[in-house]
Amino acid sequence: MDCPYSFTISSSLAAPAEQVWAHASDFKGINREFRPLLRMTYPADKAQMTPESFPLGRVAFRSWLLLFGVIPVEYDDIALAELVPGRHFSEVSGMLSIREWRHRRSVTPEGSGCVLQDEIAFTPRLRLMGPIQVWLSRLVFKRRHRALRRLFDGGAR
Repeated sequence: MDCPYSFTISSSLAAPAEQVWAHASDFKGINREFRPLLRMTYPADKAQMTPESFPLGRVAFRSWLLLFGVIPVEYDDIALAELVPGRHFSEVSGMLSIREWRHRRSVTPEGSGCVLQDEIAFTPRLRLMGPIQVWLSRLVFKRRHRALRRLFDGGAR
């Protein structure tokens, strides 16, 4: 499916790729990025993205996105299309307001640190909502990357 809205955001981090991957593929870590704005729900046995807990091409679970950690505002039927532990995952999911959500998160070693990159593409259920959704999604991911930089290199850059 052709996704009409997309953007990419990346951050150079001072921490080793292994440490950043452990955070980036763990829902507890992901929720640290969202805090205090959002929180994603997840079952305990799916807390970490591993080949055993996330069979490819199938919905692993429905995650509710909770505004300020309590008010349900969206859901995400999380399904991974690809998972290369230590390197990247590709999510292709359906959401309440988005027909198709594609999110590829990669961690690439660079010197003594790494680069974490998020590539987002989506198709809204209501075409008129697309510009608002891309603006909001960019805002959320910019916040997440600020949190990553604070967490992994004290806010440098």
